Amino acid sequence: MNEDGAPEASGPDPAEEASGAVETAAFVLGLRARGVRDAAVLGAMERVPREAFAPLAFRDLARRDLALPLPCGQTMTAPSVIATMLAALNPQGARVLEIGTGSGYATALLLRLGCAEVVSLERYATLARNARSRLDALGFGAAMVGLADGCAPPEEAGGFDRILVNGTLRDLPQALIARLNPGGRLIGALAGPAGPRLVAIAQEADGPWRQVRETPLRIGPLTPGLAAIL
Repeated sequence: MNEDGAPEASGPDPAEEASGAVETAAFVLGLRARGVRDAAVLGAMERVPREAFAPLAFRDLARRDLALPLPCGQTMTAPSVIATMLAALNPQGARVLEIGTGSGYATALLLRLGCAEVVSLERYATLARNARSRLDALGFGAAMVGLADGCAPPEEAGGFDRILVNGTLRDLPQALIARLNPGGRLIGALAGPAGPRLVAIAQEADGPWRQVRETPLRIGPLTPGLAAIL
């Protein structure tokens, strides 16, 4: 009891804090074991709690390298895949367009990595609304989340230094590539006979330069257009 006779507020449970620290350390070490070496990306993933973005029914699996179900038939991409894409993107200090907000987890990671600005577009109103709520609650309110067709970004959005495509496409729309500023970079996944592969596009002075890498990505398809199901 305090001097006013009210119960004193209890502080953090040391046992829970220790358990959480051990779990986080194991999560980061697991990513390293899967080939993630970028120190900035690992640091961001250590500090942004994936469980806060996962659906309640799957939060006990959030610190595993698993894709998790989301509403609207979508999925929360596995952490190692997100880490691979973010390392290739190198978004620090950049104005970034994210296609496919999903849970908002990658959006938070982009901000934690020090992006100058993040504009995230989602085709499902439910996902966009839920992501906006999570980001605000966790202190990532600087991200702009909009309901739009990410494959055809609104003209008023302007140009971007980096574009992150959270999903697999048969080909990347020219309307999306055209939004890259000079020297900009786009990272996404292209479907192929052996499954999705990492693709990097750089906007050079003489036009876009494309490289499809051999890195396999376990990432779901990205559907153009606004969703009929909200």
